[in-house]
Amino acid sequence: MGLLDGLMGNASEINVEEVAEELAPIIGESESIQQVFKVIRDMYVFTNKRLILIDKQGVTGRKVDYHSIPYRAITHFKVETAGHFDLDAELKIWISGRDNPIEAELKKDSVVGIQQTLATQMFA
Repeated sequence: MGLLDGLMGNASEINVEEVAEELAPIIGESESIQQVFKVIRDMYVFTNKRLILIDKQGVTGRKVDYHSIPYRAITHFKVETAGHFDLDAELKIWISGRDNPIEAELKKDSVVGIQQTLATQMFA
């Protein structure tokens, strides 16, 4: 992922092994990491049980906000693919009990994997 992509808010898929050690303390015993997408320091982590949104805050990133969403709480999601001139895809995820969706801008290469992972996990 290029710095410009990160600054523009575009998520890129990263290798799970790159972040496995960092995520080990927050992953349950029967849980496994399936996919990770990263925007500068923030991450979208898809496990076999939940979606974890990781927001690293402040200059040093020492303060971290972990938002854990069980797949059963996701009511629906929307993906808008990239066009010829619009290179970004958009993802919106609605959570039960929440009016506004969680939104993310993604690189067009990432959107298929995220959509497939959400569909697989939500309907498992």
